[in-house]
Amino acid sequence: MRRSLEAVDEEELVRRTAGGDRRAFDELYRRTSPWLAVRLRRRCADEDVVADVLQETYLAVWRAAGGFAGAAAQGSAVGWLWTIAANRLVDAFRRRARQSQLPPVPLTATTAPAAEDEVMAGRVGQDLEQALLVLPVEMRLVLRSMVLDGLSVRETSVLLGVPEGTVKSRARRARLALREALS
Repeated sequence: MRRSLEAVDEEELVRRTAGGDRRAFDELYRRTSPWLAVRLRRRCADEDVVADVLQETYLAVWRAAGGFAGAAAQGSAVGWLWTIAANRLVDAFRRRARQSQLPPVPLTATTAPAAEDEVMAGRVGQDLEQALLVLPVEMRLVLRSMVLDGLSVRETSVLLGVPEGTVKSRARRARLALREALS
């Protein structure tokens, strides 16, 4: 059985998971949890938060696999999984912000974080939430995909079903609007 699962792609593993196949879920976890943990650690240095987010993510995948498998999804199962994890991480940041305990932002000596990453990590409080709520929905979705989810312009374009140029212009307008709202 293990060999047959190694031959299928992640989309098929999600479909089988939707049908209650525990082995398919285990294989999906085995394949995706290492890179997912690395991506989460790039955004949060607190190992406890990363572990909680991973657990919440795979619980959500187990429960919602039918939502992916039943839809004619244009995105990939891996992108769907990352979206769930990124949303769970944002929820964890919000819980911490409400408790006035912001997680430390990991910085490497060789690269400086993008301004958006600093804003998102350091000011997850009410000011940012209010500024985000003022943005039009299409700008908010682009900003969320690119900054919080870490997707590229191309990935965001595919996810949202809009041209790459539209993604770029919405991201620029969203950044300018956020800058103005937060200054």
